Amino acid sequence: MKKFNNLIILAPLAYAIHHYEEHIIFNFREWRLKYFLDNNHIPTEAVLCILISVLLLAVFFQLISRSRATAHILLFFLMATQVVNAAFHIFFSLYYSDFSPGTITAILLYLPINFLIIQSAFREGLLKNSTELITIFILGISTFALFEWIGPKVWLVSFFMCFIYYFWMRKVLPSKI
Repeated sequence: MKKFNNLIILAPLAYAIHHYEEHIIFNFREWRLKYFLDNNHIPTEAVLCILISVLLLAVFFQLISRSRATAHILLFFLMATQVVNAAFHIFFSLYYSDFSPGTITAILLYLPINFLIIQSAFREGLLKNSTELITIFILGISTFALFEWIGPKVWLVSFFMCFIYYFWMRKVLPSKI
C-alpha cells in the first residue's frame, strides 16, 4: 500500500468523508458565510460531484499513464483541494476562535494521506526534488485562494492549464516522464 498508485485511491475517499463532515454532520456553508464573501452559488452537492469527478479522473489517468506529468497534475489537484483546504480549516478555526466544520477530517485524513502520497511520489521519482513540490504547493495555494476570492470559474482555467502542462511535459521531457 506504500506505492503512489495505491495511495492515491485514498484521496477520493478522504474527500467524501470530509464533505460528509462539512455538510452532513456540521454546516460549513453557514460557518463560511459568517466570515467570507458568498462568491460560490453552486450547491454543495454539485461541488462534491464536480470535484470528486475531477479527482477520480486524475486518479484514473495516473493509473493508466503512470507518468510524472499526470502525477504532477494529481498532486496539484490534491494540494488545492485537500492540503491547502486543511491549512484553511486549521488556520481559520484558530484565527476566529470558532471551529470550522471540516477541521477534524482535514487533520485526521487529509494531512496524513497526502503526506504518504507525497512521500511515495518522491520515493518513486514522480517528484524529483523539493522545488517541484514547492512549485506545486504554490500553484495549489494560488488556485485555492483565487477560488475563494473569485469563485468556481477558477477551476475551468486550472483544468485547461493542466491539459497544457500535460502536453508540454510530454513534448519537453518525453523520455523522462
